[in-house]
Amino acid sequence: MRDTKNKISNKEVDLSLVRRSKKGDYRAFDLLVLKYQSRLISIAFKYVKERQLAEDITQEAFIKAYKSIDSFREESSFYTWVYRITVNTAKNYLVSLKRKKDFLMSDLSEDDSFYPEKLDIESPQDILKANELRDLIFEALSTLGEETRTALSLREFDGLSYEQIAGIVNCPVGTVRSRIFRGREIIEEEIDKYMDRNSIKKNIKIS
Repeated sequence: MRDTKNKISNKEVDLSLVRRSKKGDYRAFDLLVLKYQSRLISIAFKYVKERQLAEDITQEAFIKAYKSIDSFREESSFYTWVYRITVNTAKNYLVSLKRKKDFLMSDLSEDDSFYPEKLDIESPQDILKANELRDLIFEALSTLGEETRTALSLREFDGLSYEQIAGIVNCPVGTVRSRIFRGREIIEEEIDKYMDRNSIKKNIKIS
């Protein structure tokens, strides 16, 4: 007969790692990441339909989870908790993406496309809006630290993979991901502030 007294449940293992994480044990949280990362990437992929982006969102979800680990209630399941964070992060990304697209397209007629050559002199605010947003992005980029700015530029402008960037800047892939996440977060915060200041009569529709 098997001795079940010493058998530790999956939830108990997770709880032990969470408690260690709350005490500042980074390695304990890394074990939780390794345990659930693949499953959560699959969940994020169902929302964003792009593997690399799903990995980004999952990484961001784990960062959020670690920052708020003290708020985790021990009677809950860690996987369920981080699953909800991942789903919310994916949904927030999609909403943010739609807001930005709607913002850029607001005040344009159905027959117009957002191309300068198709905009006439009767809609100078449309060109101004696009130019201001472009300038804002580059201004926010210039305020980033050199390492973050380099990683983000190589990713967004040159289209390099995380592995390629890691090789160029000579640091771990995980570090590259974290720098890019932080850079994106800062720039998106500035864009959101701009959008709030110029809310375009709240023409933005979120479905």
